[in-house]
Amino acid sequence: MFPEDDLLGVDLVIPDYSALARNGRKVWGVALTHAHEDHVGSLPYLLRAVSAPVYGTPLTIGLAKNKSRASAPFHDVQPRQPVSIGPFEVEWIRVGHSIPDACALAIKTPAGMLVFSGDFKFDQTPIDGRPTDLARFAELGEAGVLALFLDSTNVERPGVTPSERVVGESLQKLFPLVRGRILVTTFASNIHRFQQIFDAAARVDRKVAAAGRSIAENLKIASQLGYVSIPPSMLVSVEEANRLPDDRVLLLTTGSQGEPLSALTRISTGAHKQVKLKAGDTVIFSASPIPGNEAMVARTINFLFKHGAEVIYGPHSGGHVSGHASQEELRMMINLVRPRYVVPVHGEARHLVLNGRLARSVGLPGLEALIGENGTIFEFGPASGRIAGKEDAGNVLVDGLGVGDVGDEVLRDRKHLAHDGVFIALVAVAKETGDIVRPPDLVTRGFVYEHGPHTEKLLEGARDVVGAAVDRCRQRERTDFGAIRTEVREALAKFLFEKTGRRPMVLPLLVEV
Repeated sequence: MFPEDDLLGVDLVIPDYSALARNGRKVWGVALTHAHEDHVGSLPYLLRAVSAPVYGTPLTIGLAKNKSRASAPFHDVQPRQPVSIGPFEVEWIRVGHSIPDACALAIKTPAGMLVFSGDFKFDQTPIDGRPTDLARFAELGEAGVLALFLDSTNVERPGVTPSERVVGESLQKLFPLVRGRILVTTFASNIHRFQQIFDAAARVDRKVAAAGRSIAENLKIASQLGYVSIPPSMLVSVEEANRLPDDRVLLLTTGSQGEPLSALTRISTGAHKQVKLKAGDTVIFSASPIPGNEAMVARTINFLFKHGAEVIYGPHSGGHVSGHASQEELRMMINLVRPRYVVPVHGEARHLVLNGRLARSVGLPGLEALIGENGTIFEFGPASGRIAGKEDAGNVLVDGLGVGDVGDEVLRDRKHLAHDGVFIALVAVAKETGDIVRPPDLVTRGFVYEHGPHTEKLLEGARDVVGAAVDRCRQRERTDFGAIRTEVREALAKFLFEKTGRRPMVLPLLVEV
């Protein structure tokens, strides 16, 4: 997941996989539905916790393997081709989504058939001409399905999700109207969207450059595997694009979610080394904000407007359609599969509850909805299903090269520093007597401006407070560094709050001389 605003400095949030490795449990394999980040992004960390082969359709495996660089065996599979994985037989079933090669999973178990919908929608005019395999879902429903694990993302949306082709039609109408450069931002794995952008750009004779490493890598892999067709000489480098007239240029960028280090965010703040915004540029957001990212996206849009760009965004811009099923498609999937149990997945708490209600409203005889959360244990028998318990399945924070070493204490300290800054007191104490050898050196960061007109008086008072705290320790014959640090910290914190109304992090550093 993307880190929320209160996870200061955190790069990624991944699941806690320790439960999979406990108690001698056997993981027979990893079955991937598609190659979006929220489905394969933490695969490298999973493969550190368990040793298991990975299965998926060719594009999914190509993108996941490039990201994970793990030593685990990766296997390509084809839709409707059953694969034995341990005691299970797994079949991939093609579904429509916003990336090629997306599939649902039919898993034959000793207790019965389980169907995982994956991310899907019933797009009747898909870009690659490969619609959702309705016939196979109907066959499974006729044979009998014990449980359907159902995507909940768009359960709040009535009706049917529009076709991906709607975006291509909108872009083909929009591009001829733009005289300056066009910048389009979307998810780096949205291969179908890339194809439509290239097609629309070719109609107006624009060259395309990828400003973002992940987009360039994904385009290369998708092109090699035949999932995207790029006209010869149409894809150029950013350097080449900078030498072309503005009306001949289209830039594909990452950053549709306002990620701080993404290409578009750096472009919007003027920090990108190769791309500088100018009046006449048009930026198209071909993605909607993931819940929780709205503030970051809004910040990026504001910066773009400040630099004179025209920005096209929002649900009615025509630049994006969802890849997830709306209410009528969810009902249709339930009616095709006709499960005994529906387990809502892939959504926030309200989505899961609403999807459970929607499933019950379909009216299939005997259908039950089981509502769980990450860590919930579902137990199924040949004619039964229930929630059997709960495993610890929290989140693990990834910060740089550290995995799980940023906990509550570290985050609390970061928040403290972010709110009120830090006040450092360097105190030199005589080894023999415990006296302060020289006036304490005081350093502040993020608390007060050290060279401000009123700061010197504050710092002089703080030096006096430090001296008095050390004297109190000597009088009580508590001259160990731990006792002195505690006394100085508490005295300084009280003094600084009384004088400023702020509570910086106080760090006394003692040196024996």
